[in-house]
Amino acid sequence: MMTLTGPLQDRDSWEATNCSIAKAFDVVGTRSAILILREAFYGATRFDQFARRVGITDAVASARLRELTDAGIFEKVPYREPGRRTRSEYRLTEMGHDLLPVVLGLLQWGDRYLQPDGAPLRLTDSDSGDPVTVEVRADTDAGSEARVDADHIEVAPARRRRR
Repeated sequence: MMTLTGPLQDRDSWEATNCSIAKAFDVVGTRSAILILREAFYGATRFDQFARRVGITDAVASARLRELTDAGIFEKVPYREPGRRTRSEYRLTEMGHDLLPVVLGLLQWGDRYLQPDGAPLRLTDSDSGDPVTVEVRADTDAGSEARVDADHIEVAPARRRRR
């Protein structure tokens, strides 16, 4: 378990009213949003691909894609096939691409705990062929990379940036 430090040690003296996890769930906290992200990482860009591959109605796909676009996770890019009207593709923004460890972390957790016959997919680095995993690592000045377990993480109030 992580260690709360400083003014956070007394859990009853503060409330998590500005919680980044809660704010993230406000944006991507539905099953359909996470599965749309999965499909985007697999290469889907078009509305019908998302709706069909995720197994959701057009209304749900429309609502989720609008929410994810409004949040800045996707951008709409117009395209037109010959003889057809102009439509939009949905492309991940930098903000969207930064969700890759979240999506892969859920996949890895599901593989480990919810797939009794083993993982249905294998993730490898396309250059080396090495397995790809998601872990928590310390961000050190020396550039060393060491896995950090929860019992070695301290949580303290951040110094706020002035805008």
